[in-house]
Amino acid sequence: MSIYPRMALLAACALSVIAQAQADPVQDARLEGALQTALSLNPMLNPFPIKVEVDGQQARLSGDVENPVERALAEQVALATRGIERVDNQLRIDPGLVDRPLELRAYAQRLEDVTLAAVVRARLLWSRVTEKAPIEVESREGVVTLRGKVDSPEAKELAGVLARTTEGVYLVNNLVSLDSMALAKAREKPLDAPDGPQPSDSWIVDKIQASYRFSRNLDGLNIKVASDEGLVRLSGEVVSSEQKAIAVDVARQIVGVRGVDADLLKVATKVEG
Repeated sequence: MSIYPRMALLAACALSVIAQAQADPVQDARLEGALQTALSLNPMLNPFPIKVEVDGQQARLSGDVENPVERALAEQVALATRGIERVDNQLRIDPGLVDRPLELRAYAQRLEDVTLAAVVRARLLWSRVTEKAPIEVESREGVVTLRGKVDSPEAKELAGVLARTTEGVYLVNNLVSLDSMALAKAREKPLDAPDGPQPSDSWIVDKIQASYRFSRNLDGLNIKVASDEGLVRLSGEVVSSEQKAIAVDVARQIVGVRGVDADLLKVATKVEG
């Protein structure tokens, strides 16, 4: 064998070894799971059986959707997934899917209701007023019902406020009642008295930012949050003084917050023109 064919063979073997070394089935599976979850949580796409395959930075979509808008949306969702750079969109368009059984759409609604209830429960858990309150949360098509007994009127009121201001909630039935025995016992202890270990500053910042993100009243992306031993500093920009007051109130009720400084949180000025 001459030297040139031998070099070509060696080069081909080397490329094969490099390709095998670069293949990462674990990462591919992780990206597949992330993309499948994103498609499942999208209210326009979750009724459709979309199959996802990932190879490196490329995702392949297959299955059926009802129209070209949904086909293009699925591709955009894939491209928005971190780690996906290219999409092989093999989705077929089947207008007949409009007559598909309603079970899948009903399942999608149940999934949305469960997710919404979980968000409300999380916001209740993060609040120092309601973190230990035995409040049950039920969601049905955007209507949230709260049940349980609490030891203060503040907890009942705040539970309703947190649910009502959560993105996706249209109506709140606040059926929370006051426990007279617990109320009498709670009066012996001030509402703001510390209870339990002080959470870390990173935990506080994360929960404030998450509460902003879940709130329909705030653009959390424009509000920066910092905390130093529970003393919270807000900066950035909001669109109104009312929104600034809401941002301060939301931060103040998070577990571990000892004070809120919002001097650097500016209200945007309107430019005439």
